[in-house]
Amino acid sequence: MSISSKIFSIFFLCICLSVSFATGAGAGDTAFQYSTIDALLAGLYDGEMTLHDLKFQGDFGLGTLNGLDGELVVLEGTAYHVSAGGKVDIPADSAKVPFATVSFFQEDTILKLDKISSLKDLNEAVTRGLPSKNIFYAMRIDSRFSFVKARAIPKQNEPYEPLAKMVRQQVVVRFTGKGTLVGYYSPPFAKGVNVPGFHWHFLTDDRTGGGHVLDCSFDPATARLDSLRIFTVHLPDSGEFDSLDLSGDKGEELDAVEKDPAKKK
Repeated sequence: MSISSKIFSIFFLCICLSVSFATGAGAGDTAFQYSTIDALLAGLYDGEMTLHDLKFQGDFGLGTLNGLDGELVVLEGTAYHVSAGGKVDIPADSAKVPFATVSFFQEDTILKLDKISSLKDLNEAVTRGLPSKNIFYAMRIDSRFSFVKARAIPKQNEPYEPLAKMVRQQVVVRFTGKGTLVGYYSPPFAKGVNVPGFHWHFLTDDRTGGGHVLDCSFDPATARLDSLRIFTVHLPDSGEFDSLDLSGDKGEELDAVEKDPAKKK
């Protein structure tokens, strides 16, 4: 074999190995996150990652847009922006995010759910069916909903205040009919980085309405789960992020943000 043939063979082998690693089990089992939930709670509402770049990291996910502008839902490769009031539009790829979690959805577990009467019921039912509570999951549920109570926060202007104060401006809406829940489960040790436990966003079947889920009820349905054993965090490269004090426990603030305002004590 000539030297040139040997070089070509080695080059071809390297390409094959690269493709093998890129398309192996790990490639579809990664949750990618931009920034941290504690940074969002602290008021870091502007990021540098565009939706164009974010969609290279996943075709399924959730988050928000710069300025804390409503809710972000990524489903089947399309990014949807839910503004305050629940109306959905498709933002430009140049739009940026301060916080988001995405993955390439490949279901590997199916859970049969009985009729669900509340968000608490949903979370408990899914928890019982998790293969492990120590890894991340992407979760999709398509069903006919008796109701979905959802919220979105209006776009904010600087100077920003912490999220626990901004959430008081949330606009709560209700939906009925067919739709899709897009969610993630994060294990307890993710505290401070992501939302420990469940985080759900909603889109109506016609993709015209949605929001961050505060409560819901729906007919028996199938929950499709994708187990995620690789968790990658891209931290903002900014002076604002570098100067944040993220040393404290923001658990109480997160609870206040995630709760249905009608159920707060």
